[in-house]
Amino acid sequence: MARAFSEIAFTRTVRDRQSDLGSRDGYAALDSDDVDRGDQLGPSEIGFIQARDGFYQATVSETGWPYVQFRGGPAGFLKVLDQTTLAYADFRGNRQYISHGNLETNEKVSLILMDYPSRTRLKIWALAQQLALKGNEALAEAVSLPGYRALPERIVKLSVKAFDWNCPQHIPQRFSLAELAPDLNRLQKRIQDLEEENAELKAFLGSDSRS
Repeated sequence: MARAFSEIAFTRTVRDRQSDLGSRDGYAALDSDDVDRGDQLGPSEIGFIQARDGFYQATVSETGWPYVQFRGGPAGFLKVLDQTTLAYADFRGNRQYISHGNLETNEKVSLILMDYPSRTRLKIWALAQQLALKGNEALAEAVSLPGYRALPERIVKLSVKAFDWNCPQHIPQRFSLAELAPDLNRLQKRIQDLEEENAELKAFLGSDSRS
């Protein structure tokens, strides 16, 4: 954990509850100037982000209701522009525009990026800008996904303010079909080889019994 994380996540009320429930002393060191701020992405965070094919994004409406949306695409569609800046192409979906509308009145977002096979989770707090494709051609090119059949409507640029890695406790281990494909292919090949060996053995035993 880092100081930037505690400054955002540990509000006065949260700190009061930590004190009431006995965990405040364990987190108090995060208030020290000696603690890394943790607001600049390092190699581990950058590599993790670039490998993801989706993330959960939370926004808040003007009425105070949170909205969590899963955003998916090819691995690496969430682009790392530098150590404090992320961006992605906002593709047309069901056209409810809930996240889009929320960001018009509240620029604060929270992202959760998951790696289920390794049971790893990265949380990111950021301020979001929604930018038109026209007039931002260089950035539009940077977030483009050649060959991906989806219509981008705008660019979402994220200024990272804090991040935190979670422990793996309670994260279920899951695998996508793409992640399982190599093992499944080997298993299917082994089954095919055994079936062929079994057929050859049956043919041999059958011919031997007739001789």
